[in-house]
Amino acid sequence: MITLFKYEFMRNALIAGVLVSFICGIMGVYVITKRIVFISGGIAHSSFGGIGLGYLLGINPVLGALFFSLFSALSIGIIKRKTKLYEDTAIGIIWAMGMSLGIIFVGLSRGFTPDLFGFLFGNILSVNLSDIASIISLSTGVLLIIMLFFKELLIISFDEEFGEVIGVPVDYLYFLFLCLVAITVIVLMKVVGIILVIALLTIPAATSSLLTKNIKKMMLASILINILSVVLGLPLSYLLDAPCGATIVLLSGAIFLLVFLFKSYVL
Repeated sequence: MITLFKYEFMRNALIAGVLVSFICGIMGVYVITKRIVFISGGIAHSSFGGIGLGYLLGINPVLGALFFSLFSALSIGIIKRKTKLYEDTAIGIIWAMGMSLGIIFVGLSRGFTPDLFGFLFGNILSVNLSDIASIISLSTGVLLIIMLFFKELLIISFDEEFGEVIGVPVDYLYFLFLCLVAITVIVLMKVVGIILVIALLTIPAATSSLLTKNIKKMMLASILINILSVVLGLPLSYLLDAPCGATIVLLSGAIFLLVFLFKSYVL
């Protein structure tokens, strides 16, 4: 297995996978604690509109996806806060519009779009040094913000009403939190693609919640589960000639199942 990492593309994939494990593990715990799993899914799928816009305008599709993700996150938040619509309705609207715009933009763009499949399903083996630099910069920004507002984000994740009582700016932090989710989606997109982002965000965090109820320990466990899934998933997908992103997610799901069965029938 170790000999596989003599190839540069495998080393780059491993580095990228380990890097995203940190931001994914931490944000994933916030996502399941806040119970906004489907918001993260809606943001991820709506970002396809930005990818299509990137192809249409001839710019980097990742930049388009980042813009659409942030716009979608804020739109979902505004619809939820300012109207009487249910949260899942807002998610459905933004989800459908983003995907539809992406399909239209791709259709209007001229020429072949070879990376489109990779954005949808991920292609971690194509990660290069430029992608790694982007992952580091975006992840560092998100992690710094989390460090600055760690307690405040925890408060709004558990009880927004309590946050308002003690003077925490709940609305501003909520929108900030949604923007952090949007950036995390873009970081994960290269690894597992738009379709599987929601899985990598939620499964390791859900597994860690079975092991401990301490938030910091949950985050650490989630990070380690992500890293384990990447380290084992890359060589396994290579040996089986299977898609890397899907293999990593399935391994993460297998770890969840093992922990669940152990907790249910052994302890």
